[in-house]
Amino acid sequence: MELLLELDSNLLLWIQEYIRQDFMDWFWINITKLGDKGLFWIGVSILLICFKKTRPAGIAALGSILLCFLITNVSLKPLVDRPRPYSMLPELNLMIPRESDRSFPSGHTTVSFAAALIYYRMLPKKLGIPAVILAVLIALSRLYVGVHYPTDVIGGFLSAMIGSMIVYHIYLTWKQTRVY
Repeated sequence: MELLLELDSNLLLWIQEYIRQDFMDWFWINITKLGDKGLFWIGVSILLICFKKTRPAGIAALGSILLCFLITNVSLKPLVDRPRPYSMLPELNLMIPRESDRSFPSGHTTVSFAAALIYYRMLPKKLGIPAVILAVLIALSRLYVGVHYPTDVIGGFLSAMIGSMIVYHIYLTWKQTRVY
């Protein structure tokens, strides 16, 4: 476990040293804001509910966001209780205000993939693929701005993958048993 923490820390400091560039900071800071409280993804899902053709995807995405929130913020964060990297690595320069919750798993990553993976499965690929790309960018932004370790982001992705698969299979079961 100590080796993993060391790798996590070294990778985060490597990103700070070799990837961060002044001209890119505004981009990554604004990308990370898209994941704040899941509002962007919740808003898109509510918009999808407004149209009959995309309503199932919107409802499933909201269900996925809710389930993944319960998995991540209610269950895993308090259970793992991992401090944020900036509180453990004094040499890490934080680019956004300090977060009040714990580090593992990344909530921004979780909510982004919770919605994006549903969109990818249920909407045309011309909408699903950009959603997944945006989720990847939001996940990477959490490393760039210094608020998560790489394993936090991986944990968030895995939580979202599991949660979104559960919700999607519930949707498929409901769709098959529905009487027309």
